[in-house]
Amino acid sequence: MRYSFPRSESTSHVLLLAALGLVTAAVAQTTPAGNADRGKSLFVQSCATCHATGTDTRAVAGQGPMIAGVMGRRAASLTNFSYTPAMTASGLTWDVATLDRFLAAPTTVVPGSTMVVPVATPSDRADIIAFLSTLKPVAAPTAAEVAAAAVHDRTPGDWQNDAPGAKHRISVADLPPPFATKSAGNNPRTVDRPVDAKLSVPPGFQIKLFASGLSGPRLLRTAPNGDIFIAETRAGQIRVLRAPDGADAPMENVVFATNLKGPFGIAFYPAGDSPQWIYVGNLNSVVRFPYRNGDLQARGPAETVVAQLAETTGGHTTRDVAFSLDGKRMFISVGSGSNVAESMGKKSPDEVRDWEATHLRGSTWGNEANRADVLVADPEGKGLKNFAAGIRNAVGLAVHPRTGELWVSTNERDGLGDDLVPDYISHIQEGGYYGWPWYYMGNHEDPRHKGARPDLAGVAIVPDVPVQAHSASLELTFYPQEVSGPSAFPAEYRGEIFAAFHGSWNRTGRTGSKVVRVHMKDGKATGDYEDFVTGFVVDDGKVWGRPVGVTVAHDGALLMTDDAKGTLWRIAHTSR
Repeated sequence: MRYSFPRSESTSHVLLLAALGLVTAAVAQTTPAGNADRGKSLFVQSCATCHATGTDTRAVAGQGPMIAGVMGRRAASLTNFSYTPAMTASGLTWDVATLDRFLAAPTTVVPGSTMVVPVATPSDRADIIAFLSTLKPVAAPTAAEVAAAAVHDRTPGDWQNDAPGAKHRISVADLPPPFATKSAGNNPRTVDRPVDAKLSVPPGFQIKLFASGLSGPRLLRTAPNGDIFIAETRAGQIRVLRAPDGADAPMENVVFATNLKGPFGIAFYPAGDSPQWIYVGNLNSVVRFPYRNGDLQARGPAETVVAQLAETTGGHTTRDVAFSLDGKRMFISVGSGSNVAESMGKKSPDEVRDWEATHLRGSTWGNEANRADVLVADPEGKGLKNFAAGIRNAVGLAVHPRTGELWVSTNERDGLGDDLVPDYISHIQEGGYYGWPWYYMGNHEDPRHKGARPDLAGVAIVPDVPVQAHSASLELTFYPQEVSGPSAFPAEYRGEIFAAFHGSWNRTGRTGSKVVRVHMKDGKATGDYEDFVTGFVVDDGKVWGRPVGVTVAHDGALLMTDDAKGTLWRIAHTSR
């Protein structure tokens, strides 16, 4: 669950007392005093990306558990959603007081919760709880519906066709029409690793578990001295691991910094062998810590570089940070607050022109202002502005080490069917518009915004490498040209891109939960990609791991985080 709502001045006395534990259980169970209509509006603005209400269709769910019938329900009790161990063990039952306490401080009430954004204002919590109380339980699917969902035509994007070396290419010209298939609600359930399950890599490579017991490891980056920095987002901290070249496990494993707010992006500055700062992309800010090679703990408090990235924080929460090769520009990714800007509001053509006079062409406004963008500022955070627009959720950023181009790994929109809209990995042009929310993959108009922006027809840039829709492409990294360690990959891998696919929820046949290699030639993508690490998927409903981050270690090995099981894996080349 992830929420963030606008502030308002009114408060709910009963709910505030309930949050402090000063009312009886009987009072806590009474009908909430908030405004359900306003709560619905807040929900649509900030929660609907992850949570379905059950009021539209039984089949479609978000990336979080179904909210319908939540009042009186035991936490983590739905059978079709993979909850965190922390939520499963919480013992909570959702009533007015409990929801109020949780929304006010989710990671305090349930340490380890994936909901990292609190609802700070009591009146906002009262209103959203009032809306939730109106949602009735959704009827269980019939046997016929279950059977229908279990049988579908296998496509090249389904997990059964994954294997190291299997090649993929998504042709924009061959995309299906919207709604060619029903929009699926197929959340992966995370299970223990089956006895016979193993991860597969190409011949000549070996994959081993490198570290376990991590707290939801997400993005990771390698420091110039070889230390491995990992964002543990829901724990609000950055962890650092240290290992000699060729080691099978770290010899140091410590927390570098704590008390961060949804940290994700990590960047060392300036480039080279002696960085002076570590930058961290928080949920709605960028901070930095003074740093010298070998520091295992922050040598000083966080310094705020950018105090606010956008006016809203609901929806997508990952913020990556990267620097231009000359060190003069800092890039920051800020994902959208919604699936397809359902509640953004409309502007007249004259209002659009006025807006775009001070923003990029195709920029969104209202509760999506400075969202679905890559922003740029100088390293001190000054001159913050839009660099490129219409990029729904650029989870990962990377600067090409030779051309200096900025590359993104992007999650595209949901709800149009199994094979729409392709996620993508692409370099992006300054001032470029990439389609969201009105268009996708060039001049394909989203039917949910039909006729809304004819002025943008033909404007959206087609990305370099469309990948299977709903793969959830997260971090990407370039394999260096100069690596001489004992685990270094062969020459044909130098300059290629590796990207982690977290895996699908909005697809009937599961896809993703793997690491892929994107083919490059002379610094440009060929449009092809191939599987590199596979084997996390058990069946269409279950997985035992979900990759998030990739980085290249000092010795040339590729490292991969899995946030479902709190693990870090090491892939080394062994054939010489």
